[in-house]
Order: sequence, then C-alpha cells, then structure tokens
Amino acid sequence: MRALRTRGGHAKGSFFEQGHHTPGGYLFGETPPAPGHHRHWEAWEGPWYFTLGAATLMLTLGLTARPDSSLTHWADKEAEKRIDGTA
Repeated sequence: MRALRTRGGHAKGSFFEQGHHTPGGYLFGETPPAPGHHRHWEAWEGPWYFTLGAATLMLTLGLTARPDSSLTHWADKEAEKRIDGTA
C-alpha cells in the first residue's frame, strides 16, 4: 500500500493536537475598546439580529395559532358526530 500524501498547509500531526496560536485572552481576538468608547457593530450584525428576532416572532406566533390537526382531535369530533347521528 502506498503512503498517502498529506494535503493542506498544516503542520505534521493530528487534527486534535494543540495549535501554535498563543491565546491572548480576548474573545475572537478583539481587543477591548479604549475607556469611554464603545464597540461598533459590524455591517452584518444589524440585519442578522433583526432577522433572528423576526424569525423567532413569526415562529412563536405562527406555531401557537396553528390549527389542531391531530388524529385524536379529529377522531373525537367524528365520534361525537356519529353518536349524535348527524354523520
């Protein structure tokens, strides 16, 4: 069996080995803003949060207002009709 060539630009070793990046202690490598300043949103953050909120609202309202289409609910209605004799 021939030896397989390694692909990619990574160093020798397995996928789970410790990397060469020294952790700096900041989330996503961002440095905190200077005192008195605040972090500005990236261009994608506003639309992303709006879309997430709108989807959550639509799902919450839509799923609570859906019709009851369970088989047992239909069977209960059908049984009541047959008992009353209106079938």
